[in-house]
Amino acid sequence: MRAKKTKKRKWLRITGIIALLIFIAVGAYVFNVYRSLTSAVDTMHQPIERESRPITFKDREPFTVLMLGVDEREGDKGRSDTLIAMTVNPEKNSVKMLSIPRDTRTEIIGRGAEDKINHAYAFGGVEMSMDTVENFLDIPIDYYLKVNMEGFKDIVDAVGGITVNNDLAFKEGKYEFAQGSINLNGEQALAYVRMRKQDPQGDFGRQKRQRQVIQGVINKGTNIGSLTKFDDMFAALGNNVKTNVTFDELIDIQRNYKDAAKNIEQMKLEGTGTTIGGIYYLQVSAEEQQRMQNELKNHLGIQ
Repeated sequence: MRAKKTKKRKWLRITGIIALLIFIAVGAYVFNVYRSLTSAVDTMHQPIERESRPITFKDREPFTVLMLGVDEREGDKGRSDTLIAMTVNPEKNSVKMLSIPRDTRTEIIGRGAEDKINHAYAFGGVEMSMDTVENFLDIPIDYYLKVNMEGFKDIVDAVGGITVNNDLAFKEGKYEFAQGSINLNGEQALAYVRMRKQDPQGDFGRQKRQRQVIQGVINKGTNIGSLTKFDDMFAALGNNVKTNVTFDELIDIQRNYKDAAKNIEQMKLEGTGTTIGGIYYLQVSAEEQQRMQNELKNHLGIQ
């Protein structure tokens, strides 16, 4: 009996982890492949020293997640070049996904000065990033999900590659990307999301490609027919993803929030490029900042 409970606990754990990683999208296939789990998934949980409001997932309370895409290399802490704030509301069965441009000028909480928002991670890690985004959007940031972008290619490869609809033909490094529907392996996906200088939309265009790749992983990750090496998938997650969500919380997310993934709205933050002291910033107007704050508060049910 104890052995059966242990096995059940294992597949519930990975089900919850997958649910969080792919934005609450549940993969029914997990129930059939739990025997392929490895101890790597245990390395995903990484608590932080930061006070946050209590969320009761069993009561289906709305919550927020800050996704950080970080380029981490040996000897370099890196910067969070990808920042996506997600609000999840199970009663509305929806997820809002806001990309925040890395050059956005705002107050860095804990530094007492304004700077590019992605510098918060370099100055103070996940905690300072969460505090800064929380202040910028004026909503509570409950959880984080950090993805090592250098290793994100392993996740793409683990799901067997992805398909995206590219609206701009371009070349990045050794890869050429045609306009239209294209298939990407892990290395190609990494190059695809990193291109910025050739895009007339600049960082906004890159954010769109980042969201396309994330959506591509969602589409493949929830399709049992697309996955042949489950152990590779779980190992890729364990090696490249960190989160402060606990084991029990992951289980409750899978049980109570899975329908929210059926309606994911991608949002864009507008701003104007400006140079201050010889450094480029994206300046977001007070009106645009207020508009975004109001929309996210409304989604979370915050008055």
